[in-house]
Amino acid sequence: MTFRALVARKSGETIVAQVEAMDDADLHAGDVTVAVEWSTVNYKDGAALSGRAGIIKAFPLIPGIDLAGVVESSSDSRFTAGDRVVVNSWGMSQTHHGGYAERARVPGDWVIKLPDAISTRHAMAIGTAGYTAMLSVLALEHGGVTPDKGDILVTGAAGGVGSVAIALLSRLGYRVIASTGRPQEQAYLTALGAAEIIDRATLSQPAASPIGAERWAGVIDSVGSHTLANALAQTKYRGVVTACGLAQGMDLPATVLPFILRNITLAGIDSVNAPNAVRVEAYARLARDLDLAKLESTVTEVGLAEAPQVAQAVLRGEIRGRALVDVRR
Repeated sequence: MTFRALVARKSGETIVAQVEAMDDADLHAGDVTVAVEWSTVNYKDGAALSGRAGIIKAFPLIPGIDLAGVVESSSDSRFTAGDRVVVNSWGMSQTHHGGYAERARVPGDWVIKLPDAISTRHAMAIGTAGYTAMLSVLALEHGGVTPDKGDILVTGAAGGVGSVAIALLSRLGYRVIASTGRPQEQAYLTALGAAEIIDRATLSQPAASPIGAERWAGVIDSVGSHTLANALAQTKYRGVVTACGLAQGMDLPATVLPFILRNITLAGIDSVNAPNAVRVEAYARLARDLDLAKLESTVTEVGLAEAPQVAQAVLRGEIRGRALVDVRR
């Protein structure tokens, strides 16, 4: 059976991706074959298609770290034809064909059945970014940061992780401070549930002091570098800061003072290799706690051939919210 796929090939030092016809013999090994309906564009997809950090390890490869669709066939007894499923990360877009295709074959251990409340389109409007946002909220809760403890700072607020994090936190009763470098997105962020918006420039410069006035009880950070260091310096006693991204940089120019003097927890968030039980919990909570109308307001929809251009725009910080890929168009 032939199908359309966006295939990345290496040309010298450049990665070129274009839509090609493929057939089932081109698919990688796996227990579950999925008729893919939707994928999405995350920051990591942008990095993969640009050649940054050598994310794609083998060529030619179908990129796309996320996919959602319907099971066509399965040799894994946990799945049957017709199941609506989602796959986030694992080896996709690195060593295994990913979601930018009308068909995929993946190991059963990578596959999660979707809750009834989440359609395949919702699943990719959430994507790895939204699933990561939910993991971050779970880490705040695990650290005892409840709404009565104080504000939550969300950095990179207009991006994918930030947008879903704000929608989740506001619905759960938290007061959210959104940090963004896009003042034109104020109405968007307010509609998602942000109570206060601050300019990212107040956090992105080298810290004047290793510890500052206490401002927030928790942080969901997707930026790293000076932004994360400044967020840590202004976190309240026994607060929790989650780190899931490096849009500003992978360095952390901070000191141990916030950890020693304020007993702060810095929680790393890994969405790539998270155990299945954690993924199931995250999707169950997304089904319960995410306002799907707010989620829809974050979505820009594109076709398969448009994904490479959108990926570059994501890297440049030009895409608001979530970029949804309809692989069938």
